[in-house]
Amino acid sequence: MLPNGNGVGIEAGPFALPEGGHYAMEVRNMSRGNGAPAMSLPELRSILATDRDRVRLIDVRSREESAAGTIPGALNIPVSELENALRMEPADFQATYFAEKPKPEEENLVFFCQIGSNECHVMQTARELEYLGANYEDAYRAWQAKEG
Repeated sequence: MLPNGNGVGIEAGPFALPEGGHYAMEVRNMSRGNGAPAMSLPELRSILATDRDRVRLIDVRSREESAAGTIPGALNIPVSELENALRMEPADFQATYFAEKPKPEEENLVFFCQIGSNECHVMQTARELEYLGANYEDAYRAWQAKEG
């Protein structure tokens, strides 16, 4: 079981879909001690290739970094805005980010940054606000090197 921010655990098993289906891969516990599930580049590639609409990528890099290139379909919420963004009312989030606000219970959220240094803080913030989700442990730099 992994902590979800309120002392209750979540299973670190298949990456759950909102409709109850599951991806055929395992989300692993990160060794960084933050209790956040992690996703590797091959796992992310597999999900994006088979069912892209079922995963929500959150790019927590700066607007400038994201504008220079990101994983296709990712929503940019800079780490400096993340806590406020996740606390926003859905209508305010929509007006600010032009996207539906993620729901805390969505297990299909995947957060990523440039080189992996922000994930501990990002996942700690998300967990404190009772958001589930996973880190893309290889970060954008690895994606760009292999996919870009």
